[in-house]
Amino acid sequence: MAVTVVGVGGSVRADSQSERALHAVLAGARDSGAKVRVIAGSGLVMPFYDPAVTERVSNARELVEALREADGVVLASPGYHGTISGLVKNALDYVEDLREDSRPYLHGRAVGCVGIAYGWQATVTTLQALRSVTHALRGWPTPLGAAVNSADTRLGPAGECSDEKVAATLHTIGSQVVEFASEH
Repeated sequence: MAVTVVGVGGSVRADSQSERALHAVLAGARDSGAKVRVIAGSGLVMPFYDPAVTERVSNARELVEALREADGVVLASPGYHGTISGLVKNALDYVEDLREDSRPYLHGRAVGCVGIAYGWQATVTTLQALRSVTHALRGWPTPLGAAVNSADTRLGPAGECSDEKVAATLHTIGSQVVEFASEH
């Protein structure tokens, strides 16, 4: 049975560099035999998470259900002021809806993390924040994460990457998610 990997991330701007990085990682997962699903950009625009509100808009229900069924996850966020974007953070707050599941939160799932920003400081701290949130949600960050400096590296709409090392890193993260998910 194929591993299912769900990619979450990007920004409200369609086809952003962070969404392109997400797709590059998911290509690595797909090449490793996974079935992939993307929830990005406008699909992440939903009300601020409020645990007291039990009704969910359709895209929030879709996100939670996709994560519930996922064997592995990829998170990609632009770096806004040194950390993950509010859009991605709010989406991750909805993972709280999985707290009563037999696999609560992201328990036992491999999670590939990519931080992308224009400059090294925000790039690295965004990756670090994604890995910290993954730990808090009981997920297992892949050994390899990516800090992509968009001042130095450009990602194209078809997944092409101006830096071969970055391209290889993104592909490897996708492979690691599938490898770990297949073993657990």
